[in-house]
Amino acid sequence: MTYSQLKWFTILLPTIIIGGFEYIRHDFLLDYISMEEGNLYITILTFVLSYIFATWMFNKIKEMNQKIVGEQSRRAVYEEQERLARELHDNIAQGLFFLKVKLKQGDLGEARMAVNEIDNNLRQAIFNLRTLPDESITFTHRLGKWLGEWCDVTGIEISKKVGIPQGYFTTGEEVQLFGIIQEAFTNIRKHARANHAEIHLKTGPEGWFLVIADDGKGMNYTAPQKNHFGLSMIQERANKLGATLVLESPPQGGTKLTITVKKDGK
Repeated sequence: MTYSQLKWFTILLPTIIIGGFEYIRHDFLLDYISMEEGNLYITILTFVLSYIFATWMFNKIKEMNQKIVGEQSRRAVYEEQERLARELHDNIAQGLFFLKVKLKQGDLGEARMAVNEIDNNLRQAIFNLRTLPDESITFTHRLGKWLGEWCDVTGIEISKKVGIPQGYFTTGEEVQLFGIIQEAFTNIRKHARANHAEIHLKTGPEGWFLVIADDGKGMNYTAPQKNHFGLSMIQERANKLGATLVLESPPQGGTKLTITVKKDGK
């Protein structure tokens, strides 16, 4: 049923039923039903119709909202697939060009590093494409598997505190949040020179927060999203989640990224 049909159905059905009852009562039933009884009956009829109709209407609205959310989630997955394809193409193209230059220069050390970087990019891309959000795989399981592979590749230890009830995030939110985590840990691997990293993700009825920190060399600027493509992508994803992003270098060293979302304006 279209929105136009739903609107006219909402307008006409109660009017026809209640108006028809009043017409029949006044023209044919006055000798059998007193005015007081008629008023009582029409009140009861109005209540019953309102209850049935409101229940049906809200169920319809709920179904429509669920369809919209489902479409948005599927679109988020498709957009993530396209982004991964573009990222894989760009990273490999850059890596191969760098490898070609270093081989021409005879710099085998840099060439090996380029090959390792291409290998890491391919591993991450394959993992991402295989484990895009799916009803059979929980977000916690998917994240834990990716972090485990990241540790194996980088040799950097990770401390994890992740507690996410199943179904807490929509598919679209999972796509954005997973992208933030991946980009943050990619930056740690490429730039931080860290020996240890940690991730803390906690959810609750009032919202959730994510903290990713490392013990690396830290950062020297206060507006990294303008100076680093990866961090600008994190900021963009945080905006899509309606989240607040804070990036800082604590006095003890390293880098700390905090994402916070407060629900219902609390």
